[in-house]
Amino acid sequence: MEYLNKATAAIKGLVETSVALLALAVVLQVLFGANTAFFPVDVVGNVIHVTKSLGAEGLVGLASLWVLLALFNRK
Repeated sequence: MEYLNKATAAIKGLVETSVALLALAVVLQVLFGANTAFFPVDVVGNVIHVTKSLGAEGLVGLASLWVLLALFNRK
């Protein structure tokens, strides 16, 4: 059981770090534009694409978004 708690804590830390890096990437792209040498990925475009694809799925997309938010906000 202790291993499961450690694994869960590690995954939560990884997800929190990933969300922080995503937010930083969005801010950097807003400040410096999409085509920078130090971060050549269009983060805002990818976020928009994911949002559109979830929206195109209708109720299934909303349900999956609701589940993801519920899992992320769970303490």
